Amino acid sequence: MQDAQIIEKIKHKDEAAMAKVIDQYARLLWTIADAVLEKVGTTQDVEECVADVFIYLWQHAENYNPEKGKLKVWLSIITRTRAINRYRKLCQSQALPLQEEIFLQRLDLTEHLESQEKKTLLLSAINLLKEEERDILTRRYYYEQKPKTIATALGLSVKRVENILYRAKQKLRQILADQKEVLL
Repeated sequence: MQDAQIIEKIKHKDEAAMAKVIDQYARLLWTIADAVLEKVGTTQDVEECVADVFIYLWQHAENYNPEKGKLKVWLSIITRTRAINRYRKLCQSQALPLQEEIFLQRLDLTEHLESQEKKTLLLSAINLLKEEERDILTRRYYYEQKPKTIATALGLSVKRVENILYRAKQKLRQILADQKEVLL
């Protein structure tokens, strides 16, 4: 059966045609979704992503245009897009309790911070940063996400993430230097 014929049957809610599409493309779509979600998603997230694609096909079969490409490619693009959206959502919602001690150690600005008071100063300095800077610092040094992962999750370029990290660390060093002068 040609893609146009299959879509026509799905438009008329032919469950056999839909079952055929699922049988034919489920493994491919699973592979695509799993490749995107492997670092942050669970098996359930991959399953839901693939199921969402098939539900979308069932409800919006009219959106497929056989003149623009094969059904396989269209479903693959939808799957990749949905998986990326789910990936971003998962990265943004993964909120583990922030253990300040671990965060400070990973930030690697604590070599001179011996007392609890000084650690508190660093945390207050971090809170003076812009929200975007705090978020990126937290993702990089607490959750140990790579700049590429952060960029994907936040919809930024890798270069932008690296620049924000660099500038945020510079700001922290300056804030801490200013606070040190005030304390002396």
